[in-house]
Parts: sequence; C-alpha cells; structure tokens
Amino acid sequence: MNSAFRRRLIYILPLPVLFGSLLLGPSASAEAWEILVWLYGLLFRGASEESLVGTIVWEVRLPRILLTFLVGGALAAAGNALQAMFRNPLVAPYILGLSSGAAFGAAIALVLPFLPLQPTAFGFGLFAVGLAYFLARTRKTVSVVSLILSGVIVTGIFTALLTIVQFLTDPYKLQTIVHWTMGNLHNSSWAKLHSAAPGIGIGVIWLFLFRWRMNVLAQGDEEARAVGLNPERERVLILIPATLAASAAIAVAGVIGMIGLAVPHMVRMMLGPDNRHTLPASFTFGGAFLLLVDTCSRTLASFEIPVGVFTTLLGGPFFIFLLKKAQIGWET
Repeated sequence: MNSAFRRRLIYILPLPVLFGSLLLGPSASAEAWEILVWLYGLLFRGASEESLVGTIVWEVRLPRILLTFLVGGALAAAGNALQAMFRNPLVAPYILGLSSGAAFGAAIALVLPFLPLQPTAFGFGLFAVGLAYFLARTRKTVSVVSLILSGVIVTGIFTALLTIVQFLTDPYKLQTIVHWTMGNLHNSSWAKLHSAAPGIGIGVIWLFLFRWRMNVLAQGDEEARAVGLNPERERVLILIPATLAASAAIAVAGVIGMIGLAVPHMVRMMLGPDNRHTLPASFTFGGAFLLLVDTCSRTLASFEIPVGVFTTLLGGPFFIFLLKKAQIGWET
C-alpha cells in the first residue's frame, strides 16, 4: 500500500464515520433503520424535516457530530504543528500547558459571565505556551528536556489555579466546570458549533498554509536560516494559530487528552514525516478518531462516559502498542 493511497484513505475515512455516528445513539426514539427511512424520504420524496426523528438528527446528533469532528481535528492539527515546530515527539497542547491555560481561562469565563469564553481561553492558552517557551529558552536555544520540564511546571501552575477557581465558585457553577474539565460533548449545540468554528477554521487554515515551513523548522535553526527564514519569528507565526485552534476546541469541549499527542504519531507512522501531508491528514484522522470515540462513549453503556476519560483509556494503550510496532521518524 503506497503513501498516496494511504493519504486518500485517511481523507475519506471521516465520511463513513460521520454517517455511522449519525445512525447510532442512545435514544430509543430514533433507531438506525428509522433514520435511514427518514433520510430516504427527505432526499428522494421531499418529506418534512419536522418529525421526532428529524428533530433528533438535526438538533441533537448532527451538531454534536460536526462539533466533535472539528474539535478532534483541531487538537490533532495543533499537536502536529507543535511537534514539528519544537522537533519534539512528546510535545502536545496538554504537555506545553496550552490545555491547562485555556482550561483556566474558560473556567474564569464560566464563573464571570461578562468575560467572553473564546478570547479568554485563547489568551490564557497563548500565555501558558509562551511562558513555557520563555522558561525553557536559554542562550537563544530551547532544549527538549527544558521545554518538557517547563511545560510540566506551567501545567501544574494553571491546574492549581483551576482548582482554586473550583474551590471558590458556587456549587452550581462548580458542577459545570468539573464536567467540562473531564472533556464533555453532551451539551453540543449549533450555538457552540458556531462559536468554535471560526477559531478552529482560522487556526487550521493558517497552519495548513504554513505546513511547508514546519518541514524547514524540523531540520533545525541553522537550516532554516540558510533558506532565509527567521526561526524565532516562524515559531511565533505557527504557535499563534495552533493555540487559536486548540483553545477554541478546549473552550467548547473541555480538556480532551491524547488526541494532540497520539494522532499525529499515528499519521506519521502511516504517511511519513512530511508535514505537507501529515497536517491535513492529522485534521481528518483526528476528527474521525474523536468522533468514533465519542460514538462509543454515548452508545456502549446506559450512561454517557465523558469523552476525555474515554480518549485516555483507549488512546494510552493504543499509543503504546503503536510505539512498540513502529518507529517514529523525524527526518524529512
């Protein structure tokens, strides 16, 4: 199976996953066959959308499916960009403090309604990543070990601040924050989709346009300067959209681990290290992966398991298995 065929397979993978997720759900009022009959009537017989099955599809399942796909794609694309930019396979939005910073900002916005959710999450997420990078930078260089350590420190700081917010807030808002920090998509709606789509769209498109520069940065600072690029400036130009996409996803879905770390590795194992191919493939594969996990979380049991817990339980062992079966390359 050549690389071009694998790319096409990854790009079309979301289509059957999207359709399957639309048919599956916990509601006994809309079985898969009922949805198929309704879709057939809607497409070929001009049936009305105003029915119980139509309401479940349009108002419950479809916005959740689309939002889940965008969130998974945004986290995976941001993880791919950060790993390429820092030349570090352990870098992810969660490791660098982006998730905890955006989570703290979103929690503040949930407690203080006058603060806008998306800009607050983005601001704190960008501040957390910038702080981790600043702490790790010595003599105009950033080592792998210092970056990981500083990311752990920043993550711990913002996690502690988030705990303080939870301790001080009232019980009703506390329940919302706790459920949100687990990573939840059960409150998905068209309003949340509309609020997250601009940030995710701008961030992912920006990263897509800069994907060839990630290949240059992955070669090292000297190689980047040799072709006329300023490594520091290029990192900032990649860090901003990665933070925008990830923070927009975190603001509506909460903290969802493993997607930004594991999915880029899976894609890289299948397609190689060229970011021109891995970045769009990470977006589509990450969206399909999270959508598949979310479908399992809402259908396997009588109660819904938070998708953030599910991704860690499934992604961790699967990631370990992949690491044992294949090597991760970085040279382009």
